[in-house]
Amino acid sequence: MIQSTLVFVLRRLREANFGEKREMRKLNPLLKRGLKAIENGDLLKILQSEIRHEISHPRFQGVETGSLGDFKLDWDSPESQDIVLKRLFDSGEKVVVSALLQPEPIELEDDLVFPREAHAKVCIKKPGLSSILQFHCRVYESGSGSSHFDIESAYFIRSFVSAPSSTYGDHFFSQVDPKLHSALEQYLISKGVSEGLTNFLLCHLNKKEQDQYVNWLRRLESTMSHSPKP
Repeated sequence: MIQSTLVFVLRRLREANFGEKREMRKLNPLLKRGLKAIENGDLLKILQSEIRHEISHPRFQGVETGSLGDFKLDWDSPESQDIVLKRLFDSGEKVVVSALLQPEPIELEDDLVFPREAHAKVCIKKPGLSSILQFHCRVYESGSGSSHFDIESAYFIRSFVSAPSSTYGDHFFSQVDPKLHSALEQYLISKGVSEGLTNFLLCHLNKKEQDQYVNWLRRLESTMSHSPKP
């Protein structure tokens, strides 16, 4: 009971750290209750047990890792939550994809593996133009070894010094003709946003978050190991 309480608190703290700062304030009472529940337990041993469990039971072993295709990984810091991919066409057209995990985990169904969906921004710039076409997309697992993306909003950014940009949000896309919506998705697929890429985003980002969680546990373990005993 003591160990399960601590593990629950640790994971909620990591999720709060991953999400917005205001979630940490919501978890303060939970943390106090969790620490009170384990005050008679061996905190360091429980931490070490959780680390061993995470390392010996990798969640995403053998899953579909996807493919970058013609994109190159431009940014992927171990400390950051996001990644940036870039693709340059022979014509000079540039496509940039930035992505990070959604802060809230989903309820996993039997055939799903990844606990979090991803949010991706796809920016397309034509050569010789200052304007940018930007799509905001939800990337999610659609079945075992497969994934998909939905366009949630779009922006036509003329430039930083010209007239205001045009925005097409959730309401617009909820009422747009299905054929047009499908055509826009096919347009992004033609730019390289394929199922291979969405598989890559989900796998890479979820693994990245898992690695960060284990590293966070190790830092906490190191702090506890060097703390003076009462």
